[in-house]
Amino acid sequence: MNIKTKNALSSHPHYSSSKKTVSFTSKIDTAVKLADLFVKSQENLSSTRFIQDTATNWFPKAIFSRSKADFAEMSFLEFIESAIFYFASPILGQKIFRNGIFKNLLSKDIKSQVNEQIPKTVQEIVKNNDLSSLVKNKALATKAGIILACTIIPVAEYTLSFAKNLFTLKTFKKSNFNNIANLDKGKFEKEDIDQQKKVEKNAIKHLKRAGIISAAGIGAGIALSLADGKSEKLTRLSKAIIEPGKAFSSLVQKLGLKNEKFNNAISKFNLDFSNSAGKLSLGKGQLALTAVLGLFGYSKAASDRGKLDVLEVWTRVPLVVFYTIFGSELLEKSFVKHLDKSGKFKDLIKKDLNGNIYIPKREDLSSIASTLAKQKNTGVQSEFNNLIKQKAFVTGVPYAFSLLFMGFTLSAITRIWTQYRYNHAQGQKNKDVSCISNLSFQDFKSRNIK
Repeated sequence: MNIKTKNALSSHPHYSSSKKTVSFTSKIDTAVKLADLFVKSQENLSSTRFIQDTATNWFPKAIFSRSKADFAEMSFLEFIESAIFYFASPILGQKIFRNGIFKNLLSKDIKSQVNEQIPKTVQEIVKNNDLSSLVKNKALATKAGIILACTIIPVAEYTLSFAKNLFTLKTFKKSNFNNIANLDKGKFEKEDIDQQKKVEKNAIKHLKRAGIISAAGIGAGIALSLADGKSEKLTRLSKAIIEPGKAFSSLVQKLGLKNEKFNNAISKFNLDFSNSAGKLSLGKGQLALTAVLGLFGYSKAASDRGKLDVLEVWTRVPLVVFYTIFGSELLEKSFVKHLDKSGKFKDLIKKDLNGNIYIPKREDLSSIASTLAKQKNTGVQSEFNNLIKQKAFVTGVPYAFSLLFMGFTLSAITRIWTQYRYNHAQGQKNKDVSCISNLSFQDFKSRNIK
């Protein structure tokens, strides 16, 4: 599974420069140019980030690949999985569903108003006094409908491992994980035809099921968006789909569970999209759901190919899922807090009105540099260069951790541990065979004596 390390700090919503961006024409040295390219790539969640993160996750595993089949199926997973994380929401959620299918389902008199509200939160829509109740309800229903239609995204992540199994079977004629991972160093076990049939049958079954569930999600989403905008029940249903955590918290409170910490924690979970400059992108709740379903998809598909495949999945993937959902952001926030307490990068590290620490976006650094130059009586270019270097460092340290530990170290440990398990099992197997042979020899000897 990929490590998707979005730089949440670099795109903090509280910072927005009102000053015109300054254009620099003077020469920038090579180090600053490279730092700037890195910073820009970290804030670009489209094709550039797809290429960079895929390479980051693919490269360590490519180095530790154990056979052609292992390399091919790992590459198959990494590239398609990255496409799911980086392109599924912008293409499906934004282009196909929001600006395509669901927009055309709305009546002409409210179409533009409703479509404009889709990237906004439930609270922003409900509290907007400039909107009629019909527009609010339709906006919530359409938003929930798009989320239901995007069921295809977590379903695709769950099913991807079965598609990988089928790909390896058809391409390399292998379904035995021991052979795929080359655990016996070139001495391949004979492939079990029954196991191959089972792998193929289960893969096709799950792919068909994924198609049915995805189609049902799209159908349910369209039905919800077409429903009567005056129905309060459908409006409550729409809110529950967008923010299931709040709906569940409300339910358990009605049932008598009054644990405030639990209710506050669970109420934060939602399936809403992230608002990326008015466009839909993968939200944190969607990321969590997709990653967790991916884990169980990995495990279920692995069970068709052998015990060691399952053990390898549960050795590595839970750590990757945790880091994907929580670890990356926690590491970045902790690192920036440490820098702030140490009094470093004061020109870069900012605080909003609530005292929350954040890092400005790359596009805002030029105006900050202009302000600093006036305050310090220094050159604008010099201040800009310093800000770029500092931002590259703040962004680069968590990124390096992701590459070195979650990439190289975890990949190496996983493969070493799997090989150890295989060698240990083989040693035990040989020991058992030796004991059986010994007993048979002793039995034969005693019979001859008699």
